[in-house]
Amino acid sequence: MDAQTSRPSEPTIGELFGRLADEGKSFARAEANLYRAIAMRRVGLAKSGAVALVAALFLVNAALVALMVGLALQIAKWTGPALGGLILFALVGILGYVLVRFGIGKLAALGGDADERAALAAGEKMA
Repeated sequence: MDAQTSRPSEPTIGELFGRLADEGKSFARAEANLYRAIAMRRVGLAKSGAVALVAALFLVNAALVALMVGLALQIAKWTGPALGGLILFALVGILGYVLVRFGIGKLAALGGDADERAALAAGEKMA
C-alpha cells in the first residue's frame, strides 16, 4: 500500500537555481540603488560647499589680477609702462612655467611608479 504524504513536492534543482538567480539579481539591484542613493545624498550635501569654493576661486583670481596690475604700475614708475608690464609678465610666466613643470611631474604618479609596475607585472606572470 502506498501511503500518500501530505507535504508538498520539493522544488527541483533547476527551480532552486532559478530562484537563486532571481534573488541574486534583486540583491545586486538593491545594492546598486543603495550606493546611488548614498552618492546622490552626498552630492546634495556638498553642492553648496562646491559653489562656495568656486566663488572663492574667482575672488582670489580677481585679487591676484589686481595685485599684478598694482605691481606692474609700481614697476612702471621706474621703467615705464611697457617695460614694467613686460618685466612682470616675465616673472609671472617663469613662476607659471615652474608650477606647470612641478604639476606635470606629480601627475606622472597617476601612471604608477616603478615598484608598482613591477608588482603588477609579477602578478600578471603568476596569473
